[in-house]
Amino acid sequence: MAWDEARSRVHAAGLAAAPDAVELALPLTDGHTLAAPLTTRTALPAFPTSSVDGWAVRGAGPWRPVGRVLAGGTPAPLTEDGTAVEIATGAMVPDGAAAVLRVEESSRTPDGRISGTPRLQPEWRTPGEEAAAGEELLPAGTPVDPGVIGLAASCGHDLLRVRPAPRAALLVFGDELLTSGPPGAGRVRDALGPAVPAWLRRYGVRVDPQNVIGPVEDTLDAHVGALRRALAEVDLVCTTGGTMHGPVDHLHPALRQLDAEYVVNTVAVRPGFPMLLARVRGADGRPRFVAGLPGNPQSAIVALVSLVAPLVAGLQGRPEPTLPRVTLAEPVPGRGDYTHLALVRVDPRDGTARPLRHVGSAMLRGLARADGFAVIPPGTNGDAGSRVLLAPLPLAAGERP
Repeated sequence: MAWDEARSRVHAAGLAAAPDAVELALPLTDGHTLAAPLTTRTALPAFPTSSVDGWAVRGAGPWRPVGRVLAGGTPAPLTEDGTAVEIATGAMVPDGAAAVLRVEESSRTPDGRISGTPRLQPEWRTPGEEAAAGEELLPAGTPVDPGVIGLAASCGHDLLRVRPAPRAALLVFGDELLTSGPPGAGRVRDALGPAVPAWLRRYGVRVDPQNVIGPVEDTLDAHVGALRRALAEVDLVCTTGGTMHGPVDHLHPALRQLDAEYVVNTVAVRPGFPMLLARVRGADGRPRFVAGLPGNPQSAIVALVSLVAPLVAGLQGRPEPTLPRVTLAEPVPGRGDYTHLALVRVDPRDGTARPLRHVGSAMLRGLARADGFAVIPPGTNGDAGSRVLLAPLPLAAGERP
């Protein structure tokens, strides 16, 4: 399947399977996704609010002090010209006030009245200055972060209707893998078991430590058992290795035993083409997903960026990720009829992308310095100076482009 078609197909599958929305208290919503637009319950601000410490005055000065209003208080109206109320920043401006005089620009007359010249620009925030009552501030599908939580609180919300973060498990396949120490004697160190959960968390996926399992024994029964147990607990199971049809590649036979349905079975992309996404119906009737990542480490991350990222966006109720564009600083060859995902590092100063070295399917040295993959469409080459899509690696929690 073409790379861009595969991404759209898995996003649609995820969106169709997005879990039901729940209402959560604001402090519990971080990392979830708005399931309904965020609207204001009142105008913002809800009442005229002083932006400085000073005096709310009526009529011409000097003014006779008649009281004080602090933040959180409700002042009596100013009904008489030549009067003033001491006012604190954030306090409600009393009805009848014509201006607010800054405290540092005021003085006292010998008889205790307030004198000074208010600025022409009003020194208070007017009701609805930030938003009108009922105005939509953020659409459904917006990721909830501390900024969204604070905005929701300022609007008067105690609860938010959100879609929970998807839960995932990782099954590592391969008897040749070591989980500690240096490689040797025909065995290699598992690099994906520690890394893939961290990438998934950066996509907003919940991965509990007990759901990172492996290496799973290279037998069909072990694969079926591990998949069945994991699918009973989570929304998405990622596997590493076994996506081809070699003598110990048991993923496809295991999926057949689980009555899985392929959403995508191999993608015309290099590196990483033997990736897959399958759908399995859970005991509760809800679909679960198996993302088969190739065993070569860089190919596995290509599969994460290609299939898992749009699937997770769908499960979160978010739009299909929009890919930014970068300018190639150096040429990048095409891969014939395949989409080429080329590791690049992006210069934040001018948005240019430079291809990296050490980018073989089994290598991670280039990936450790990369910002993402330049997308070179089938039948083309990436010429220096050309604008191409970038499939970005997920940012650390809280980071934004």
